[in-house]
Amino acid sequence: MSVTGYRETDQALAAQSTLPVAERWYSEKRLGGLSRFAAAITILNIAGHLFLGFEQPWIVPFVALGAAYATELLGESLEAVVQHRRPRFHGSAVDVLKFLLPAHITGLATGMLLYACDALYPIAFGASLAVASKYILRVEVGPGRDGRWSSRHMLNPSNFGITVVLLLFPTVGIAPPYQFTENTSGLVDWLLPLIIIGSGSYLNYRATGRIPLILSWVAAFALLALARSAINGTPWNAGLMPMTGFAFILFTFYMITDPATSPASTRGQIAFGCAVALGYSVFMQLHVVFGMFYALTIASAVRGLSLYTQHRLLRAGFSPIRVDWNFPQLARVGALPRRLATLFDRHRPPPIAGAENLALGSAHHRSDRG
Repeated sequence: MSVTGYRETDQALAAQSTLPVAERWYSEKRLGGLSRFAAAITILNIAGHLFLGFEQPWIVPFVALGAAYATELLGESLEAVVQHRRPRFHGSAVDVLKFLLPAHITGLATGMLLYACDALYPIAFGASLAVASKYILRVEVGPGRDGRWSSRHMLNPSNFGITVVLLLFPTVGIAPPYQFTENTSGLVDWLLPLIIIGSGSYLNYRATGRIPLILSWVAAFALLALARSAINGTPWNAGLMPMTGFAFILFTFYMITDPATSPASTRGQIAFGCAVALGYSVFMQLHVVFGMFYALTIASAVRGLSLYTQHRLLRAGFSPIRVDWNFPQLARVGALPRRLATLFDRHRPPPIAGAENLALGSAHHRSDRG
């Protein structure tokens, strides 16, 4: 490499080091995060079918993985033909493995959370649709490193696939929450959720930077549950009971925090978490089941549409308009959220230096899928 090449590399690394951890997910920590997610959900599926008491047939994860893998390979092949480039999985077996990590996570999550009795076609349809949504439902997010406008999928793949299956197949439901601890008792009933909470908290702090999203979602969920209790005259702890379930923990740490389909800024994460909790509360008031998945789909879609509108305006030459409201008496109140937001921007882990930054793809190949 020439001196100029080293200088450009150093400049790119320096620019990345100034980004918050949530934005650095795509440039330096995506592969490590995907590997940990894939390992965690694989271990959970194996333990669930062998020991914990998963209710689905043992063939379900294999059907879901087959559908997810096939759709991912087909989608990338077609996109490579359209863009006149080589497929991203072209190369060694390691390249294929890295490429299929997102599909692996999506397939296992879809098969684990849906329950269709002995029917396999809804599972295959949900896993395939979830992966296909990453290629079809995309939104521009701004210029990449080469100046071109890049795009990113706007809906959480697993959640979107599950949502559509629940709407189209009346006989399919969500896997019963008790299946995660059906065959356990005593200390294991406490230890297993603590392991998921601990590993999820560590991963979302070190890799995705979605801790503000988690805290805002949980806090808003609890406050709105208490509000519904006061309005409807129901026991105060009834609305809080879902928070004790294993499914709620998985949703909180491994689904709503998807880096590709959730905001990166602290304020955006707080607003997004509150929006999902509000949507769930509305569905509860309307007696609609599976509201948690519907609320996340709607919140992600609204965010995607807002990003699309924003960047269409920017490309058309419109500048963002800022309105300065001059109310001195509200200055202290308005400064409080900003001060809270800065707490999550301190002590960020340093970026990973060197080759991993350069090996995780470029905007040409849309390496943001995950």
